[in-house]
Amino acid sequence: MNILVPVKRVVDYTVKVSVKPDGSGVDLAHVKMSMNPFDEIAVEEALRLREAGKAEAVTVVSIGPPAVQETLRSGLALGADRAVHIATDAAAEPLAVAKLLKALVERESPLLVLMGKQAIDDDSNQTGQMLAALLGWGQGTFASKLAIGDGTIEVTREVDGGLQTVELKLPAVATTDLRLNEPRYASLPNIMKAKRKPLEEIAAADFGVDLTPRLKVVTTEPPPARAGGGKVADVAELVAKLKDEARVL
Repeated sequence: MNILVPVKRVVDYTVKVSVKPDGSGVDLAHVKMSMNPFDEIAVEEALRLREAGKAEAVTVVSIGPPAVQETLRSGLALGADRAVHIATDAAAEPLAVAKLLKALVERESPLLVLMGKQAIDDDSNQTGQMLAALLGWGQGTFASKLAIGDGTIEVTREVDGGLQTVELKLPAVATTDLRLNEPRYASLPNIMKAKRKPLEEIAAADFGVDLTPRLKVVTTEPPPARAGGGKVADVAELVAKLKDEARVL
């Protein structure tokens, strides 16, 4: 079984982002970028399945400008066997990403697409579900545990009421949640080996997918500054202030 893992290059989760002065978006100049944390979890789970003998190969794929190859090399350094870069300078929205991944899936024929449940830059949480619908495959979202059976995959997923376990026929799409695993760190030898692993580049235009945006960002604004605290003399004054705040809300 081959596993395809889409990964996205995003602003590192430790970075405090700032909005451009004209409000047109987030300022990405000189900002540290890294692999989306949920995608790191997906890569780790794919590697564990391969190490357990449940999969033969792990392929990471990313969509975007040449800079995403750095993210793909990170995936290769973690242990992925090969990488595919779908090259485009356009900002692909979730539906366009799903269509590009569908085309790649039809070419690569993996039995499992394992991906993060969402990206931390836009929190769309749409691509996995859209991809499963386009392919006509079963889907298991928000996975906190995975188990491969005979032609099936069992996905334990987090829902509002607790945990739900579903069994899907392969091929299938699964999206990963935070509690699925703890991603490994890339060792120096593996980082060096990653430079020699195959990284294939394909133009997005070759798949014939329309990448025209369907959404328009009107403006981007930073969150309001947090108001400073205050002091009260006694409990009675605190209760009175809380009542006043409740009336305002």
